[in-house]
Amino acid sequence: MDAGLVIAISLAVAFAVTNGLHDAANAIATLVATRAATPLQAIVLASAFNLLGPFVVGAAVADTIGGIVEIGDSREAIEVIGSGLAAAVTWNLITWRLGLPSASSHALVGGLVGAAIVAAGIDAVNWGGIEDWHPVGVFGALIGLAICPVLAALAAFVVIRALRRLARRGTRRWRGPLRGGEWTMSAALAFSHGANDAQKAIGVVAALLLAAGDIDSLSAPTWVTLACAVALTAGTALGGWRIIKTVGRRIYHIQPLGGFASQTASAGVIFGASLAGAPASTSQVVASSIVGVGGGRRRWRHVHWGLVREIGIAWLITIPICGALAAVMLGVVRFVT
Repeated sequence: MDAGLVIAISLAVAFAVTNGLHDAANAIATLVATRAATPLQAIVLASAFNLLGPFVVGAAVADTIGGIVEIGDSREAIEVIGSGLAAAVTWNLITWRLGLPSASSHALVGGLVGAAIVAAGIDAVNWGGIEDWHPVGVFGALIGLAICPVLAALAAFVVIRALRRLARRGTRRWRGPLRGGEWTMSAALAFSHGANDAQKAIGVVAALLLAAGDIDSLSAPTWVTLACAVALTAGTALGGWRIIKTVGRRIYHIQPLGGFASQTASAGVIFGASLAGAPASTSQVVASSIVGVGGGRRRWRHVHWGLVREIGIAWLITIPICGALAAVMLGVVRFVT
């Protein structure tokens, strides 16, 4: 196997690890913040269900991500995808260090697009859109990424309002079932995250293998799915406590009922996106659902809007910054080789 291909695949695995550090932490943030589980318990739960996700759900998201770059030359395609991955990994590590729940999906799309345009112009990018109700190419991915947080906020608003109505007649006997519900929905969220986010790395590796001529379609071999799922799970196991603190405690001081509402809304949105083939950012979805919980409790003023603004700015600047980083890294690769 060519050295450039090996490096690019290694970067895809590294991307999955940093994605786990970022987004998988969000899957357990409310579970830890509401003290329904200890950090160790939450990590074990999320790790197990993250691993299951990509094997049970189809490869629709992988097909969407794998089809973004369209470059005929094998070596050039590998250089472009590798540079895009390097940019995404770098940005993930920077924002993780700062404790900002940035979107790994935005980082990956921005990196791939930036490197492809520099290498071969705008025709090297599959801009796509929506075809037969499924996202295709860059615009298809961005539409999914834009819609999912809005749906999560609205769903969390509705769920928390419904739960508060039911809870008016509740007693302390609700605490046990509510805690069990938090565990169930946190597991569902981790499963959905694995189904969506692991597929992003799988799709990129499939594109690399296709460019190298090792496979004849974007259908990834089993070993690719296993490697990316394990890498995502490893990122989860390593923690991501800065992200957990930001999402679970700093956006809005969430209580068990709100945690359950956030997890339910987030799991439903991400699972639906996975089935449709739309890449979704768990950080965006969970953060937006927590804001929706605050609104559903009519406590808008208790939402830390300054932090929400910082997160929003991080999301907006991720694509152009990663595009620029990828362009620089592609230049470095070509200079070295």
